[in-house]
Amino acid sequence: MEMYLGDWLGRRARLTPDTIALYDAQDAMRPITYAEWNARATRTAALLRRLGLARGERVAVLAYNTVSFLDLWFACGKLGAIMQPLNWRLTADELATLAADASPSLFVYGPDFAGTVRTLRAAAPSVHTWIALDPAARADAADIAFDERDACDEPVPPVALGWDDPWVICYTGGTTGTPKGAVLTHGNIAWNAVNTVASWGLDANDTAILNAPLFHTGGLNVFTAPLVLMGGSSVVCKGFDADQVFDLVDSGAVTLYFGVPTMFIALQQHPRWPTVDFSRLKLVISGGAPCPLPVFEEFWRRGVDFKTGYGLTEAGPNTFWLPPADVRRKPGAVGHPLMFIDLKLVDPAGRELGAGEVGELLIRGPHVCAGYWGRPAETAKAISPDGWLRTGDLAVRDDEGYYTIVGRLKDVIISGGENIYPAEVESVLAGHPAVAEVALIAAPDPKWGEVGWAVVVARPGLSLAADDLLAFAAARLARFKLPRRIILADSLPKTAAGKIDKQRLVRTYVIPVTSDE
Repeated sequence: MEMYLGDWLGRRARLTPDTIALYDAQDAMRPITYAEWNARATRTAALLRRLGLARGERVAVLAYNTVSFLDLWFACGKLGAIMQPLNWRLTADELATLAADASPSLFVYGPDFAGTVRTLRAAAPSVHTWIALDPAARADAADIAFDERDACDEPVPPVALGWDDPWVICYTGGTTGTPKGAVLTHGNIAWNAVNTVASWGLDANDTAILNAPLFHTGGLNVFTAPLVLMGGSSVVCKGFDADQVFDLVDSGAVTLYFGVPTMFIALQQHPRWPTVDFSRLKLVISGGAPCPLPVFEEFWRRGVDFKTGYGLTEAGPNTFWLPPADVRRKPGAVGHPLMFIDLKLVDPAGRELGAGEVGELLIRGPHVCAGYWGRPAETAKAISPDGWLRTGDLAVRDDEGYYTIVGRLKDVIISGGENIYPAEVESVLAGHPAVAEVALIAAPDPKWGEVGWAVVVARPGLSLAADDLLAFAAARLARFKLPRRIILADSLPKTAAGKIDKQRLVRTYVIPVTSDE
């Protein structure tokens, strides 16, 4: 059955036209109502239609977070087109690979990326129209100015779509090989929103800080789409800025904040941290990577029910909920599955596991993506015929049914037959008062097969000795879990999603040593 599924803003504008949908943090916090936002998205859709965009064609977007980026997303929904948000941290060569992957017809770019577009243009033959968000920063004088949409006042005929029609190609945050494009359908995005509002308790009075990049599912779908469903608001920020976060929290205007662990660590190391009152926020949640326990504890000391979430590009991303009453009782747990999600844990043979057994997490539900764009073989490996998504993440369920993520299947270190889960060791090491960030990686060992090496960054102004850190860990971990080497580093490399890039750490520290030996 087909419906006019893509016109989210048109439907929301009819229900609550005068409600504030967005605050533009790049324009003095200018409020934008749902009626105004819908008008912007409709004019955007009319422009794209004039430029020949048809249902099912792709629109690549290379830009920092802006209201115009969101206009494009919902304009694609109105037309049945597919948005391909691109990671602005990638090089022109890497972006060319993604352009070849999805063959976009239109390419929209922000003023910060005109130089990249000049380099990329010859390597993207599928693009017939280039659109500059800022007419003063065109890569080529012939490029279309995005503000031409202001003259596009013709109606946009509604497009009948099915739940399985693609809306976004969202690339995985992989650290090796070419990222895979997870196809998020209209049904996937709608069901993630339904699951979120039904399980997390979001409502029309909520306002979220949107500073996670919109090329990542976290920026699109943790709060943004669910708040449109409920008629709530988002503060659109160009990117993460600690002072801006503190200003927004202090203003009392926001109720929701999602970030990755590196963002929360930066906040807690900022001079303003002791004076900012996060307790007025309804929900503060971390995702994207395991969060060290000291980050939780620092929030808890401030009376904030800070918790960790779990999700991945291929599913949602929202998957679990931990009730406030259990945040401190179940430290580190992600909780129970959301309303319309099935879960199970399996061993390498596919046998379903019981309470207390660590296994790979499998997810099933209408929020699971349709597969990887143009990669049927990889889709078949990841998603079973009966809909179970293999996450590649290891988890354990306790006797009360609460789930905890313990690490990546590929990251487990097997040392002398014992399993070492890096997230556990990292959380302990991060509890040392002089540690800012830490990552545990596997290194080959002639006796044990492999052992853990810890790459550690000290807090600014503090000294850190390897022997002191090992003594600290020895009082809290079994001997086989202790790192066999401590590497002090100035910083840890990050992926586009803000996760620590462990593959790069291995290439930097482990492979050269192995080669020399």
